[in-house]
Amino acid sequence: MKLFRFRASWWPPGKDLQTFRLAKFFSLSSFVVILVFTVILTLFLTNRAQRLALKQSEDYTLLLASNLNHQVFQLFLLPTAIEKQGRITIADPEQYKRLDAVVRNTIHGLHVEQLNIYDQVGVLSYSTSKHIPLGKDCYDVPGVKKALFGESNFELPGHSPIWSILSYGPGSQPHRLKAYIPFRLEEKLGPQVGPVVGVFEISQNISQDLSEISQFRLIILATLVVIMGLLFLVLRQIVKQAEVILERRQEERRGLEAQLHQAERLAALGEMTAGVAHEIRNPLGIISSTAELLKARLARYEPQNRLAQIIVEEANRLNEKVTEFLDFSRPRVPNLRPCDLEGVIDRSLELVQPEIERLGITLNRNYHLNGHAQAADPDLLHQAFLNILLNAIQAMPAGGQLTVSTALGPRGRGGEIRFEDNGGGIDPETLKKVFNPFFTTKEKGSGLGLPIVKSIIETHQGAIKIDSVPGEGTTVTINLPELKAD
Repeated sequence: MKLFRFRASWWPPGKDLQTFRLAKFFSLSSFVVILVFTVILTLFLTNRAQRLALKQSEDYTLLLASNLNHQVFQLFLLPTAIEKQGRITIADPEQYKRLDAVVRNTIHGLHVEQLNIYDQVGVLSYSTSKHIPLGKDCYDVPGVKKALFGESNFELPGHSPIWSILSYGPGSQPHRLKAYIPFRLEEKLGPQVGPVVGVFEISQNISQDLSEISQFRLIILATLVVIMGLLFLVLRQIVKQAEVILERRQEERRGLEAQLHQAERLAALGEMTAGVAHEIRNPLGIISSTAELLKARLARYEPQNRLAQIIVEEANRLNEKVTEFLDFSRPRVPNLRPCDLEGVIDRSLELVQPEIERLGITLNRNYHLNGHAQAADPDLLHQAFLNILLNAIQAMPAGGQLTVSTALGPRGRGGEIRFEDNGGGIDPETLKKVFNPFFTTKEKGSGLGLPIVKSIIETHQGAIKIDSVPGEGTTVTINLPELKAD
């Protein structure tokens, strides 16, 4: 159910609606543009906040490392060196225990997830994790190598400036900041530093900080989207007035166009019918009567000769064609009676057989109705089939293959007839118009062939479909339901 319903009667039907069309376009485009720039700005600001949070964590880690450096030097390195006369071996359980106590007391409560210490040649000598084996040579690790040369280095595995804007939401994988900081000897109190004798690797889980920024970003985005959405809805409801009016105008225009097309079609049909009746019917009557006389004479000498009979039949059919132009807007009611569809097809094929042989077309018949009788008007179907066959033959002027297939319809009811050729095919744009009255691609065509075929099939409550691929051929499929004979 619509939340808002507006009446469109307040706007005069004849008023220009171009302003509303423009407003409708800009209402949506402006909302999209503002929303996109708002999202970009929000992501930029929150990404900046993430970088500041990372910088703050790095500064905190440096401060922690400085304190750890001092504590390890004063509480472990110096006393051990004095006691052991300069021989410091962390592998010694006693020395390891003293170093572990100093480290853990220093980092206690400071949110350090893991701390490793490497000696001056990059060998892992100490770790707060019991699952990491000691004594491993890690000199080739980039962070360790840089720290041994006096350069502090920070790493955030899985972090990307682009994807970071989406990767710190609730439930995302943990993000750990790793810091590789030189462990130096303290020469004296003050800012001066001594030589590097090892490396501190400090790991901190900063997922919570980044997650809070991500949640803040989502809140901002959601708020802005809601505000923008409300503004858009207000503007959209105003423009909705124009949409209602436009729809009304379009309905009026479609009605006028339909009336205009109907008038043009009837006018063209009237002109064509008058010309056909005047130019064809008179000579057609002479041809028909002459053929009757010829038929009577041939019957005495060549009883098997059907040429005169064919002339009579085709003259009558042509006369019916002229009549169909007059009756095009008033489709004929089919005279339903038991009909052999395959026999009707054969009758149509017999008429086009000379043209098939002349063009060298291979004809294939795939009949599967097995004598099934179909209630239909054989004369109308003959007219439809003949029209389809002529189109197929004309599509293969250099020869080809024509296949006519029949089959029972669904559940053994009705029938399906299929005409397939491998001619030039029909392009998609033309295929959309083939059933339009008076549309033709032939120089001498009337454009009524396929519309009449469609009308005949529809009067039988059937359906016709044309599938075509340019360069490969065309398939015409006719489905006729099972009807009751009159």
